Amino acid sequence: MLSDSFLISPGSKLKKTLAQAGWAASHTKNSYLASQYRRLAGRRGKKRALIAVGHSILVIFYHMVRTGSCYADLGGDFFDRLEPQRLTRYYVKRLERLGHKVTLETSIAA
Repeated sequence: MLSDSFLISPGSKLKKTLAQAGWAASHTKNSYLASQYRRLAGRRGKKRALIAVGHSILVIFYHMVRTGSCYADLGGDFFDRLEPQRLTRYYVKRLERLGHKVTLETSIAA
């Protein structure tokens, strides 16, 4: 199993390959890895986000080989579905800071 202390030396081909794979995954549309890249790039920076996405690809590949399963993408809205109330509060506060009055109504599911 890959441990959290698994380090890749700075000039290794594995790190370069994972960075390239992370870059390619970050430019796909509506995928979990692209969503993860955008989320991390805002907080940690683009380079660290690329390495983190590359690491996620490596972990995904490891689990696929270990269990013999196929990759199932979680979707680009995975992080939005995790905590919808937190996301709602965030956007309401953001709109109020812009000077809008926000009133929320629950929609009736059809």
